[in-house]
Amino acid sequence: MSSPQDQIEALRSQLNDHNYRYYVLAQPEISDREYDELLRALTELEARHPEFASEDSPTQRVGGEALSEFNTVAHAVPMISLANSYDVTEIREFDQRLQKLLPGQAYSYVVEPKVDGVAISLRYENGRLVQALTRGDGRQGDDITANIRTITSIPLHLRGEAPEVLEVRGEAYMTRTGFLKLNQEREEAGLAPFANPRNAAAGSIKLLNSKEVAKRPLDAVWYGVGDLRGIHFDTHRQLLEGLQNFGLKTPPLTRDCANIDEVVIALDENLNARHKYAFEMDGAVVKVNQRDLYDELGSTAKSPRWAMAYKYEPEQVETKLLSITIQVGRTGVLTPVAELEPVSVSGTTVSRATLHNWDEIQRKDVRVGDTVVIEKAGEIIPVVVKVITDKRPQVTSPFPEPTECPVCAQPVSKRAGEVAWRCDNPTCPAKSQSWIKHFVSRKAMNIDHLGEELIKVLLEVELISDPADLYTLHLKKSKFLHIDRMAEKSVQNVLDAIENSKQNDLWRLIHGLGIPQVGERTAQMLEAHFASIDELAHASAEALEALPDIGPIVAENIVTYFQSPVQQHFVSRLKAAGVNFERKASATETVDSILSGKTVVLTGSLTQLTRDDAKELLRKLGANVTGSVSKKTDLLIAGEAAGSKLTKAQSLGIEIWSEQDLVNCVPKDSPPEEAGQLDLF
Repeated sequence: MSSPQDQIEALRSQLNDHNYRYYVLAQPEISDREYDELLRALTELEARHPEFASEDSPTQRVGGEALSEFNTVAHAVPMISLANSYDVTEIREFDQRLQKLLPGQAYSYVVEPKVDGVAISLRYENGRLVQALTRGDGRQGDDITANIRTITSIPLHLRGEAPEVLEVRGEAYMTRTGFLKLNQEREEAGLAPFANPRNAAAGSIKLLNSKEVAKRPLDAVWYGVGDLRGIHFDTHRQLLEGLQNFGLKTPPLTRDCANIDEVVIALDENLNARHKYAFEMDGAVVKVNQRDLYDELGSTAKSPRWAMAYKYEPEQVETKLLSITIQVGRTGVLTPVAELEPVSVSGTTVSRATLHNWDEIQRKDVRVGDTVVIEKAGEIIPVVVKVITDKRPQVTSPFPEPTECPVCAQPVSKRAGEVAWRCDNPTCPAKSQSWIKHFVSRKAMNIDHLGEELIKVLLEVELISDPADLYTLHLKKSKFLHIDRMAEKSVQNVLDAIENSKQNDLWRLIHGLGIPQVGERTAQMLEAHFASIDELAHASAEALEALPDIGPIVAENIVTYFQSPVQQHFVSRLKAAGVNFERKASATETVDSILSGKTVVLTGSLTQLTRDDAKELLRKLGANVTGSVSKKTDLLIAGEAAGSKLTKAQSLGIEIWSEQDLVNCVPKDSPPEEAGQLDLF
């Protein structure tokens, strides 16, 4: 049997390799749950053997003690800014200047997407991450090493044979989907949302508590270098490939261009691909590929002569604000929404835009009847940018702050330090509807046949008032059958789905409880550390804060939830109804099948299974589900309208299955769950 030190080193190596495959190659070989199991095993081993502790361990990403301030440190090599251009003519003029500076010399270009993030510099010494700095004024920046270490895609130790010194420059950013979720959580908590992903990333990077940074959906890409010792890159393409080999994530869809005409084509291609990127992209960067020409070309006082940024204008459109409605979330937060004349923005038709809160309405002086300018923040959320007051109707009035809930007509209040108004009524139907919708959702208790409209009807006829009432619906079946368009079979489908949900994994219930800021991943992590709801309910704030990704706010939310008499009564009703409160030993078990150990990719639209169900089924059949096709892919499952992944799989001679082939692969005694929603609602 191997020694504890050998086991620890082996687990660290495995996890680092999986991080590299997931973040850099985009070819994961194991599921998130399997990764979490490896990380938990390593965490437990390191706790038992602290003598083998290492700052490079994958477990050391949860953040440490809060800082009182950041130290300012000089850059070994200054971080200079690029010159900006907004017109293709300026890009061609850039090339003409290069021709004059390099008469008769051959050169080419690389074009990469320009990440709208926060400029960062990392310093590796003998492969080990020793420092991370913000750009600052270019000559010196803030030391944010503790915060950067929490970003999972950034290696704490480089892969392969590392040079004496490698200083890399790039951008930290917040993912688009992460930005959307973070703003939703902030609004539910009564906090002001971030204006865009860049502001969110900048604010996150400069938090003094690295444990809080660890909870933010941050990522980074690297595209340049500063101080180098023991390594040399002849071309920019060679640099990008070298960084990737070291385990550093580089910009996607970089394009090699032989001349300026190809650069112009690449700029258009980059713009057309902007919705494919995980980050907010505000342009492209054009760089001379031959790095040995950089010294000869030199720099101006502000920027290098061998590169230029090309900026895209954000797409903004005018439309009419027809009315302002108010939504009530499951935590009672009131959110004003602009109802608009439909208009096309960034490829989609928009008829509603968030106004976030009343402070925002007052600051922009938004009024019903106004002509407003809208855009998609981070290409995701439609927002009102400004009001065109010159086009304002003669008779308008400011939109008033709320005095009562628009749904239950009960008083509303604003808590100290918050910008949001909240409904104080614990039995408000809008809060109940949002909570039940969350509870039954696919990523919580996963109860089929309970769509939003049916939930609304069940509340209106007073068959339910909260999620626990779902488990008593079978006692009210006769009343259920009296609902319009609900036949015997439809009702029974709902009741069967509710009954089946009692045997769900523990994390689904934890997520479904609706504890503020406890999402799917946090619920899964809590399941890994607590064997039951009862254990979790008795956990102290200190014990919770010691867990990965749990900061003081989330810990306090969990403790407060289980100390509430109202929630204690709710949880006890779920337990009395027979809902599973225990971690299942078989949660990660798989069955033997012909897919065991196979690397599988899903593509196209599925009709019998949802994408999440298909992934879970493949996991249970022992397969590793990845997102991209490569030579290591064993099988592609192609649904309807399969595109480039199918073409690539065919060219590589990879085996291809239909969705029906996957369904047929299920053992006879374990059929897949019935998919689909109730067609009546």
